[in-house]
Formats: sequence, C-alpha cells, structure tokens
Amino acid sequence: MRLIERYLFRQITYPVLGATAALTVMGLLVSSLSFLNLIVERGQSPWVLIEVTLLSMPQLMSLILPVAVFAGSLLALNRLQTEHEFVVCFAGGMSRWRVISPAVRLSVIIALVSLFINLFAQPLAFRTMRAELFRVRTDLAASLIKEGDFTELASGLTVYTQSVDQSGQMKNVFIHTPDGGGASWAAREGKIAKRDGEPVLILRHGSRESYSKDGVLDYLSFDENTFDLSPYVNNDDIFTYKSSDFWLHELVSPNKAYRPGKHDALKNLAEAHSRLSAPLYNIAFMGLALAGVLGGAFSRLGYNARIIRFSVIAALVRVVGVGMQAAAGGSAWVNLLQYAVPLAAIVFSVRVLFRQKVRRHVPWGSHPSLVAPRAAT
Repeated sequence: MRLIERYLFRQITYPVLGATAALTVMGLLVSSLSFLNLIVERGQSPWVLIEVTLLSMPQLMSLILPVAVFAGSLLALNRLQTEHEFVVCFAGGMSRWRVISPAVRLSVIIALVSLFINLFAQPLAFRTMRAELFRVRTDLAASLIKEGDFTELASGLTVYTQSVDQSGQMKNVFIHTPDGGGASWAAREGKIAKRDGEPVLILRHGSRESYSKDGVLDYLSFDENTFDLSPYVNNDDIFTYKSSDFWLHELVSPNKAYRPGKHDALKNLAEAHSRLSAPLYNIAFMGLALAGVLGGAFSRLGYNARIIRFSVIAALVRVVGVGMQAAAGGSAWVNLLQYAVPLAAIVFSVRVLFRQKVRRHVPWGSHPSLVAPRAAT
C-alpha cells in the first residue's frame, strides 16, 4: 500500500471502529435488559448478568458490523469528498480502483473477522451461555431462598430464611410441609446440597413439630437432620442446545446423538448458510457507501440526497437478507438467496462506481480549436 492509500485506509478505519464501539455499547445495554430477570426474579449476582450479556456479544457483532461499516465509512468518505481530497487523488493520476481499494481492503478484513466470529466465537460463547442460563433456571437455592420472605412453591412447601451468606449458608430457617396435617421444621442453620443426585436441605441445631392423626404433638430436636426436597421440586428441565449453539459441521451433518426432524434440519441448514453469507454484507455495505459518495458527479451542494437514497437501499438489502434466512427454514433451495442478496448489492455497487465512461479520444471537429480555419475570401 502506498502512502496515500495508507492515509485513506486510516481515515476510513477510525470512523468504522468508532461506529462499531458505539453500536456495540448500545447493543450490550439493550441485551442486558432482557437478562435483568436473572437478578430480579432469580436472585443472581450482577456478575452473572454481566457474564451472560458478554457471552451474547458474538451474535450481536454479526448484526452490528455491517451497519457500523456502512455508517462509519459513509461518514469518512463524505468528509474526504467534501474536503476535495478525492479530487486531489484523481488529479494526481490515481485510478478509481486505487482510490477505493483501501476501503475494499478494510471491508474484506472485517468480513474475515465476522466469519471467524460466526464459525468459532459464537458457538463457543453460546454454549457457555446456555449452560449458565440452565444453571440459573435450575438453581434450587435461588428459587427457594428469598431473604426475609416466606416463599411458597406450587407443591405447597413454604420456606423462610432470615439471611444467606456468600457460601449459601442460611440462618434461622423455617420450613412448613403440606404432608398429612402439616409439619414444621425450624433450625438455626441450613444449606442446600445434593445426595445421590437428589436435592436435600441439611438442617443443623433445630427441631421438628407435627401433629398425629389423634391430635398429639410430636416434637423432635436434632443437631443435624436432612430434609428431602426432591418431592417438592420439578426436575423436568432438560439441557438442550439451539441452532445458534451448534458448530458448523453439526448444523450441516448432525451426529447420531442428535437427530433433528425435517423442520429442525432445515432450520439448522439455514443457520449454517446464514453464518457463511453474513460476512458478505460487510463488503456489500462498504460498496454501497462508496457508491453513495463516489458513484456520481461532484457536487458543491453536497450529497445528502444520494446518501439518503443509498442508505434506504442498504436497509432494504439487510431486511431482505433477514427475510431470506427466515424463508430458508422452510425450503432448502432458498439458502442460495442468502448469498444472492449481498452479492447482488456488491454487483450493483460496482456498476454504479464504474459506470462513468472516460473518453479516450476527441473526434475531429468536436472542439473549436480543432476545426480547420476557412480560407479567406
């Protein structure tokens, strides 16, 4: 890359990186709102919210990068054009391809980064996030324990604890069961654990009170006792992966342990082609930004109308691409259109950029200075 090309590359790269950072922060804030129930309803720490939000970032980047490329490059290109820096490049003998090549190189680099994210970072992050969400959803302590509140499950079990420390140790525990006439357990300490794969509540320094059928009070004090929670807990939750969690080879040819139905197989295939075709939108959107600024004649009044027109085209291209991904979940051949949409945008951009023909010769007699003088009469 020559000096002027490196200069153009830097001038376009910085706004694109700035737009990517700004959109990423906005996306993370919006994504974190959908996981707020982890703290509000499940009683998880803020660190769990931060972890899950960051793990959703790879898929978010796949959506953000094309928009950031378009917005950042459009801002940089418009500035370079209005400050006549492109005019200087053309006047210095640079071809149109040499002028736009730094932007094209940048878009190809971003497309490769996006491809890496889609093929490797997203499945790894989503698998970790899915496991963490399953742990939170099946966290018995979080669903049973609310400090200072009586928590009643659908099975009729009522649990109360005064406080819980960081290790999960509960203080002043009270339990009431609906079995028979009802039984009450009270203990100074308690902790949820698992024995033989079943959830239990280990109680220390407490007592148990219940009434027999004859109305006689049964009282039992103990130093340590185990309360079985399995009859009162729903263990129907099954850990499963979604299409976004699979590796590419698992989407294309699932193993014997996972045999999807016809609908799921088409959905997985659509996800696989979406991951492969999505990076092309970075090149397509860079091409549309170039066409919006350099795809017409120079104007001293600015290029707002042309920029708005190509912005609408970019938005339509992305919407159609999302529609093709959804339609591919019902028919395998539609996956071809997932590639056709961004490729068509690239071809359209190239035609707009190079449609201006340069006249290599001047016909004799077309210019006054070239017209032969008439003989004097």
